[in-house]
Amino acid sequence: MRINKIWHVAEVSNPKTQIEYTCAQTGEHTERASWADEPDGRDGNGVGSKLGWYGRGEESGIEGENLRVGHLSLSLPLPASPPSLFPPTTTPSSALIISVSPPPLPAPYPLLPSSALFNHLGAHFYSPLLQAATTDPNREVFYLLETGEIFETYEAYAARMSFYKLKQFQCEVTGKSGLDYFQAVESEREEARTLHHRFSEPLKPAVLRAVQWQVMGRLDHLVEAVYERFKDRYFKSERVVVDLTGTKYYARVEKVYPPKYNADVGARDAYKDSSLSSSLEDEQPHVIGGDLTVPTKEANIHDNPALYFYWVHIIELEKDKGHEKKQGGSKHTEKDNAIGSLMEVQCGMMSRDRLSFSKSILRRFIRDCVDRDAAVASPWTVKPSIAKRYGLDSVMPEETRKGVENIKKGEIDKRKKVWEDKEGPPNKKQKKMTPAQEERAEKRERDAREKIEKQKQAREEAERLAAEKKKKKPVRYPTEDLDVRLGEKDKKAGIKVQRPHASRDLPFNETPGTFEAFLMAWNFLVVYGQPLHLSTFTLDEFEHAIRHTLIDSPCALLAEVHSTLIYNLRTVAFQRHSALVSLMRVHEAAQDESNDEDVVLGVPFDELTAAMADVGNNWERVPLRHTEGREGWEDALVGMLKDHATATNFPRLREILTRLLFAAEPRAETSSASPSSSRDPTPESSSLSQRSTPAERYYTLPPRDKIAILSFMCNLAISSKAIHAHMESCEEQLTALRKEKIDVNRLKKQYLEEMNVLKEETKEPAAKNVADQDVIMHDISDLSDVSEGGLESPSSSTGKKNSARQKELRLKAVTTAHAKQREAARAKQASVKQALSDHRRLDEEVNKLERRLEGIEREFRKLFGAVRVKPLGKDRFYNRVWWFDGMGSASLVGSGGVAQYGTGRLFIQGPSEFDKELLDQRKDEDIEGRRKEEEGGDGVLKAGDWAVYSDMEELEEYVNWLNVKGHRETALKAALTKWWVHITAGLKRRIVDVNVNARLPEARRSARTKVGYDITREPYMMWVNRRAVTSS
Repeated sequence: MRINKIWHVAEVSNPKTQIEYTCAQTGEHTERASWADEPDGRDGNGVGSKLGWYGRGEESGIEGENLRVGHLSLSLPLPASPPSLFPPTTTPSSALIISVSPPPLPAPYPLLPSSALFNHLGAHFYSPLLQAATTDPNREVFYLLETGEIFETYEAYAARMSFYKLKQFQCEVTGKSGLDYFQAVESEREEARTLHHRFSEPLKPAVLRAVQWQVMGRLDHLVEAVYERFKDRYFKSERVVVDLTGTKYYARVEKVYPPKYNADVGARDAYKDSSLSSSLEDEQPHVIGGDLTVPTKEANIHDNPALYFYWVHIIELEKDKGHEKKQGGSKHTEKDNAIGSLMEVQCGMMSRDRLSFSKSILRRFIRDCVDRDAAVASPWTVKPSIAKRYGLDSVMPEETRKGVENIKKGEIDKRKKVWEDKEGPPNKKQKKMTPAQEERAEKRERDAREKIEKQKQAREEAERLAAEKKKKKPVRYPTEDLDVRLGEKDKKAGIKVQRPHASRDLPFNETPGTFEAFLMAWNFLVVYGQPLHLSTFTLDEFEHAIRHTLIDSPCALLAEVHSTLIYNLRTVAFQRHSALVSLMRVHEAAQDESNDEDVVLGVPFDELTAAMADVGNNWERVPLRHTEGREGWEDALVGMLKDHATATNFPRLREILTRLLFAAEPRAETSSASPSSSRDPTPESSSLSQRSTPAERYYTLPPRDKIAILSFMCNLAISSKAIHAHMESCEEQLTALRKEKIDVNRLKKQYLEEMNVLKEETKEPAAKNVADQDVIMHDISDLSDVSEGGLESPSSSTGKKNSARQKELRLKAVTTAHAKQREAARAKQASVKQALSDHRRLDEEVNKLERRLEGIEREFRKLFGAVRVKPLGKDRFYNRVWWFDGMGSASLVGSGGVAQYGTGRLFIQGPSEFDKELLDQRKDEDIEGRRKEEEGGDGVLKAGDWAVYSDMEELEEYVNWLNVKGHRETALKAALTKWWVHITAGLKRRIVDVNVNARLPEARRSARTKVGYDITREPYMMWVNRRAVTSS
């Protein structure tokens, strides 16, 4: 039975309209909603072709938003019996796969890419569709031409087409990634065409004949063997490269003379003789050499490639990249005379182009043309269509078959022997043996047992020696931290085993995750203080502001923080009434599950929605002026929550909105002006029944709710334009700082080298001056001795005159020499003074550069903190160490060199989930026991746990506890050492501030009877936003 239908698809310019299909034979019309209306087809990756059962389509698809006019022809027989099912892991349940031939390739290679997802060698049918084909042949389905898939529904078709259009496929041949499926298939097909076009056509049958029926375990070994056999063997009509005295030409092989013509020059020269030519045509070259069953040495003896002679026809000169430019393209040289001539050459002068013959190309060619069964010792066989093309026998010869069977049997016996040696022979019924046979069997068994015993002893001895060698092998430090254990020598040296106790007394740490959200919100506000127009404040001031509960004394810090975030969130895209829509969905779901009234904190859902409608409207246009104390920021906060928050991204949305819009009865609320009430939340009744305003209710919120609001706002603000622009600016400044640091280090190195040269110059003249002074004194003493000797011994008048003349000349010479030496000494002394002066100048320059490098490091930390916040490092148990000071808009050094701080503490966070998995992988060691031993029972931190070091003595003990023999703790200690001055300075100043602030309330309480308690003098209440934009 055959089905023949042609469907014409009407052109659609608007994807929202219907697509109409018309059958050309019957005139039948059918309609279907366009792809834009389908839930799985919105990306427009393709439109299915609606057919009568299954077939092949000539044209279909999407082009922009218009559906191309096309038609689909169907003419295929139904199968007589259902073939195997397609694997359900790669095909939708409603998909039907049929055999589809790829675009034609150069015969005889109907090659398909190895990355294709489907088997094109047979038809694979999904059973419901197969059953429908027999019961309802006219059933309409959707057909995908490129893969041969047929889908029962358009949704399945669109989902599959969307998958194919994803840019996640890779061409296996070129390695190019980022392609969709169809591009990857086309790339592999194009590479296959290029390969078979470049590969030498005369060489193909010889290579395929050589690999036919070969038994080799790996394809690489087969390729290596073929390459070694054929790299020096050439065939008629093959294009080769000939090297003539250093000049290479492209040539074509015209005649091949086997080794028997090696000594017969006349026979080779008479190649034009027709009779000889016909005899040569009948004789196949390289018969023995191309047979891989013959060993290589034997093949080279009987069919030596070096004894072959080839007549080649020179075609053209092999040109390099600049050849045409150098030759000019018009001048003829002596090299051109060889072109067109016929020459006799041997393999030593010949080679093949690497683009047509190399190991990689040969591997691809063989892989495309051969196949092999999965059984043990199966031979490589050329695919039948290719074998037929080149005249290869597809039926294995009897002799070859016996050889293959022998190889298989040998492999099986070998594996069986190995199994028997390990497991022992299987139990079988043994025939009765003679006494002699029994004795021989017992002897064999005894020898086998002895052999096994000796092997076991040898193996145990080798393992023992290996273990001893491993123990004796010195450990190179630093190494993995958990592999480092303190020995008795280290303990005697005073190194402590247990880490100093870190305090867990952290603000808002009663509820899991609240302190971390509080810390991250503070870090965000300080780091991005510049784009938010917010001055810095300490973590302690932020904590006290969160705990502030007095309505009559509003906190400027809270007002500025919320107002700047609200201004920032006005630039972030939002959806009107998203909170209301989300809460209504949750409410409807709750009503479906239970008919009880939906009440939270005593407020029904309808009352809450009514209260929400009256507050915070047009929050994005309400002016929150700094000069007016940001009046109205509480209402704007509710409006922001209404448009930005949902029950998904803000789980406690309904509870917080209820607390902001409703209050308990007046008699249920208690408040006082005591010092404690300014920082502690007012106890709330479990039922809120009276409608109130956010301005009155915000300060009564528990700290947990305030932190949740701030954390939500910070998470939204990170995607704002101002924050993104600031991060990009920081990246540019970081690049400039890196370049400046390189220049400063280079200049510092140059100055240090000059200082070393000047230091050597100042040493040498000092030693020379001492030696010159000794010479001068020696000459003067000699001159005085001569003078005294002349006075003591009288002589004649002539002798006296000569002696006086000599003394005068000698004295004059000595005086002149001494004058020159003194002049040279003064010059050297001046040079030394100049060198010392230059040395001092360079030393001052080096000090300036070092101070600049310190400033660069501080600036780098500030800018890098705005891009990415990273811990200082990790200890041996993967606990993360955090120091948040000096990042973003905060600074480590104030005016006059005064130390500044943000937290003034060092925080320890427990290992992450990933790090915890790394710890659990060390199953050969009791990690939990070791943690209790080295961290203390109360000091073990789990994932999400935090601790803090706020005391100088504890911090020093912690640094001393770190072991520099481990990788992580070496890096951590280096980071702590680098910033130690600033860490300790901030810690000490915070201790001073905490002590001063602790004494102030005592002094105030002593005068309370006269003036009362002034909460506005608290440090967090005296904070002023100096970066506020007054125009806002």
